[in-house]
Amino acid sequence: MANALKASLETLSADELFLLHLDVTDALKKRLEARKDLLDVQLRRLHRADGDAGTVSRRPYPRVAAKFRNPDRPSESWSGRGKRPRWLDAQLRSGKQIEDFRI
Repeated sequence: MANALKASLETLSADELFLLHLDVTDALKKRLEARKDLLDVQLRRLHRADGDAGTVSRRPYPRVAAKFRNPDRPSESWSGRGKRPRWLDAQLRSGKQIEDFRI
């Protein structure tokens, strides 16, 4: 069958081959769009099954009071969570203790 198809393709002109190419491209595009739509529907069902309505949101974290303050700039403070601020790292490298900055 492959040989017969190849032989029939060899008899086509360049214009006919190009038109065939356009038809094949169009057919593939339609199949890919249909497959994508199916996957989108499945993804939406999966999110609903998880109890998610399709929106992703983080849970609210409570506000945490500052525990450390920069004596040189009192407006700079740190709650002790997350990455240590640069001002505190610099002070610790200079030999001070973290307890020196506790509020």
